[in-house]
Amino acid sequence: MRLSAIFAASMLALASSALAEQPAQVAASPAEQDAPAPALNTLFEEYDAAQLALSPQGKSYRGVRDGDYGKWDDMSAAADERSHRLLKDTAERMRQAYDPATLSPADALSYRLFDALAQRRAPLHPYRDYGYLFDQMNGAQSQLPAFLINIHRVSNPDEALAYVSRIEGLGAALDTLTDESRARAEKGVMPPGWVYPYVISDIRNLLDAGDGNAVLVDIASKLEKLAIDDARKTEINGGAKHAWHQSVVPAYQRLLAEMERQQAIAPVEDGVWRFPDGDKYYAALLASYTTTDLSADQIHDLGLSEVARIHGEMRAIMAQVGFTGTLQDFFAFTRTDPRFYHTSREDYLADAARYMAAMEAKLPEFFATLPKDPLVIKPVEAFREKSAGKAFYQSPAPDGSRPGTYYVNLYNLADMSRNELEALAYHEGVPGHHLQRSIQTGLGDMPPFRRFGGVTAYSEGWGLYSEELGKDMGFYTDPYSDFGRLGMELWRAGRLVVDTGLHHKRWSREQAIQYLADNTPNPEGDIRKAIERYIVYPGQATAYTIGKLKIMELRALARAELGDRFDIRAFHEVILANGPVPLDVMEQNVRAWIAGQGQEGPAHSGHSR
Repeated sequence: MRLSAIFAASMLALASSALAEQPAQVAASPAEQDAPAPALNTLFEEYDAAQLALSPQGKSYRGVRDGDYGKWDDMSAAADERSHRLLKDTAERMRQAYDPATLSPADALSYRLFDALAQRRAPLHPYRDYGYLFDQMNGAQSQLPAFLINIHRVSNPDEALAYVSRIEGLGAALDTLTDESRARAEKGVMPPGWVYPYVISDIRNLLDAGDGNAVLVDIASKLEKLAIDDARKTEINGGAKHAWHQSVVPAYQRLLAEMERQQAIAPVEDGVWRFPDGDKYYAALLASYTTTDLSADQIHDLGLSEVARIHGEMRAIMAQVGFTGTLQDFFAFTRTDPRFYHTSREDYLADAARYMAAMEAKLPEFFATLPKDPLVIKPVEAFREKSAGKAFYQSPAPDGSRPGTYYVNLYNLADMSRNELEALAYHEGVPGHHLQRSIQTGLGDMPPFRRFGGVTAYSEGWGLYSEELGKDMGFYTDPYSDFGRLGMELWRAGRLVVDTGLHHKRWSREQAIQYLADNTPNPEGDIRKAIERYIVYPGQATAYTIGKLKIMELRALARAELGDRFDIRAFHEVILANGPVPLDVMEQNVRAWIAGQGQEGPAHSGHSR
């Protein structure tokens, strides 16, 4: 499942099954984190350095601008194998050299998490060629240009020349991936036919724009801000245009021809069940994303139960606003009434910024540690907005050179309900992904794999938890906005049903679309795009609800056990202070904290940032 190591890093998920035989682990205190075992951390630092050596793009995400700054990752299968071997060998060295029972709590936790990471990756390795290299969600046809635009910083002429070097090398990177996509297609690994028009559209948007394409416009804009003479700017811009036309345009034309060839022979079935051992592949994905051993059938049934519960809460909102009719009638009303949609992108962005400002002012009442990085809200770039998801978040650079970014897709305002705006902003911004990721990347005393890796059920569970937390914090004062919050929660519960329906129960795309149309208030375009996401990104969407339910369960447990001694700020610190962990480790940490409060009383363990 390859674009490069840096894209794989964003999908790290640690299995609870790998931790099941380990003793309960107490959350590390800040004092313990300040005194790590040098030898073990040296091993993790060596692993990180070796991993970054394999990934020039990974360095750029970290803000590292060295001799590799003008290069792309090696996109070949051999590079995948090197990365896999590095993780496997490092884990084996760790197991042979260290006994977790003799380590400090902080180092023992790092040991367990790295061991689990290695064990989690192993079941997925046989299916490394099952991913789609070109699709509407994470396809290289749009992700590589987006990397240049959003990640490659230009603060001096040398960095501008490195940008030109990357433009020149983009053609070879695309060719490598095109060849691999062709090889996978020969084995039957292709996305369904409806995916190809999105990919082809992205390619044609870049080609048809000529010298006005998004990449050349971006480098010209970045050059314009440099304090260099106009002749030098003209020279570098000329080099960028030459590289684009000589290297990139022919590669995109070859990719376009291959995508059109595959489109003619693409399958009509949507789920990964159609692959050899597709059931095992999907089970491995579910275990990876959720960090549980829940089966596809159990996840499906959980989704049905959650959908029914949330429908009940929505009927209470209907009564509050005086709506008469069925729940489906209310869905139709909120889908179609113009009052629930913005009429301009500028108004949408202004409202999102207003909610973020109000939330940021409220954060100190609920959090001991606050994000140090700025947050910006940006619309998705025009060249990829037709195919991109409705919203997503990009983490800040650890050196402060890049803010956290909340991207919102405003391609069709009729797909972006005003009712959902609040919940979406809290999820992607604060107290959701931005708060969590800013705190995580700021934990400089932790091994890099914990500062920069991820556990999907943890991070997306936190994002969904943050939506409901906004209500506890006094927001959603408009009942329709609260209905939008419930709609977002319902959306994630429905994912449990349709993701497993598509990939386990062999539902068609239209069957999954109809389920969401019948059971959610989302507009048709939003529903269709979501189902198309779940088809090309199997399993990932199940992590949100499963992670959120675990956090809510643990918060209720802590409230019940501690009574008046429960402190929401301290609870959040327990969840956030150790970075992403599998859900069973999260539970162990919270239970240990509860036990400690009985002995010591509540305490905030905020980090000095």
